[in-house]
Amino acid sequence: MNDLSDRSGDAPKDGPQSTDREKNRFSARAMRYGRVGANVGGVAARMAGRRLFGLDSETEKEAAALAMALGGLKGPIMKVAQLLATIPDALPPEYAEALGKLQSHAPPMGRGFVKRRMAAELGPEWEGKFASFDYEAAASASLGQVHRAVAHDGRSLAVKLQYPDMRSAVEADLVQLGMLFSVHRRMRPAVETSEVLKELSERLREELDYRREARMTSLYGDIFKSDAFVRVPEVLPALSTDRVLTMTWLEGRKLLEYKDHSLEDRNAIAQAMFRAWWYPFSHYGVIHGDPHLGNYTVFEDGAGRAAGINLLDYGCMRTFAPKFIQGVIDLYNGLLHDDRSLVVHAYETWGFAGLSNELIDILNIWARFIYGPMLDDRVRTIADDVDPGMYGRKEAFQVHQALRDKGPVTIPREFVFMDRAAIGLGGVFLHLNAALNFHDLFDEAIAGVDVGTVTQRQSEAFAQAGVPLPGTDAPETVS
Repeated sequence: MNDLSDRSGDAPKDGPQSTDREKNRFSARAMRYGRVGANVGGVAARMAGRRLFGLDSETEKEAAALAMALGGLKGPIMKVAQLLATIPDALPPEYAEALGKLQSHAPPMGRGFVKRRMAAELGPEWEGKFASFDYEAAASASLGQVHRAVAHDGRSLAVKLQYPDMRSAVEADLVQLGMLFSVHRRMRPAVETSEVLKELSERLREELDYRREARMTSLYGDIFKSDAFVRVPEVLPALSTDRVLTMTWLEGRKLLEYKDHSLEDRNAIAQAMFRAWWYPFSHYGVIHGDPHLGNYTVFEDGAGRAAGINLLDYGCMRTFAPKFIQGVIDLYNGLLHDDRSLVVHAYETWGFAGLSNELIDILNIWARFIYGPMLDDRVRTIADDVDPGMYGRKEAFQVHQALRDKGPVTIPREFVFMDRAAIGLGGVFLHLNAALNFHDLFDEAIAGVDVGTVTQRQSEAFAQAGVPLPGTDAPETVS
């Protein structure tokens, strides 16, 4: 537990007591990982044992025990746990539900850590590079914390610091995740999770690279540089490293503060959210893969009305080859016009293999849920009068039951974050209770999009920002 005095403006100078406090935090973090590993291993052993000897499952008790074990960690695996809850039967339903309730939050580290991290990354005279720097964290999460600062030119800044030993923490989390998937594979699963594990591992490791996040932020800055409804922070490269990221601070209010505002305000926010997600995907093959409510704030116009969103945190990003985007459009058109051959072609383009007619029908249950609002040419809410608490549950249950009999199906890697982001975006629309014609919005987003134009556009924009093209280790050079 953090000592609040260590985060206050009147905190004592570094000394033996301060150093001891920081060491205690590191030790406590390491001990938590040790306990979590033992606890998760114990739950997994009980699950495997009951299966081996044919005993009745106690999934609810096991799920609660697993959630309790992981809940003591408060680390990066929380993001993974919440993501898995959005993929039908990636884990047993009881496990997905229990893990989905865990909170991804860590108390901020104190003044001693901040001074050491900043000195190690920006040099011993780092404070002189800012007009002012607030030692008290403005926000904290599973991988790092953010501090407010002011540049010498007067701009307000956000300085993101990565927690110590996070690479070891992520690798420990991935070991636990691999253990969960290994046990799940013995339980007649509906989803084969080998590709899911590879995808999660790669994306989680990428989040530790703040230089990559800086490039992704710059990419989105270029995409939305002339947009009136989506704002992106500007990165300051001279004050950034692979573990410190400095960017401009975008003033705005929390999205949930607008839940009771007028429908006009809520619709304006929802439209900006739709554009912030679908436009980069359809035109450039990139998505913001972490649709957490804390990653958006709302800015207003001069009359105090919601005008658009500030899009924050570019650590969890996913890029796609242009053919994958074409698959998304083909599936939409196939469902819209009841063209089964086009639907099958879309699934094959995505990488689904060995599809029988039964499996296609099962996949279509989930596809019609994801695409449903966009297939419906009218003004409606995202849930269309369905109890928000039941949003997607019926479809997920149907897919789970059907795949148990006809599966397992191997989920292509690219599908994982596409699915997660779509569900997260729908959750935002649920919170806002926005009423829009999502069909028209989607048609506008994909108008004129084809493989050729996306390939050219992606190649140029990615090279400009220094972002590798999908499937490569380095950005393509544009002559």
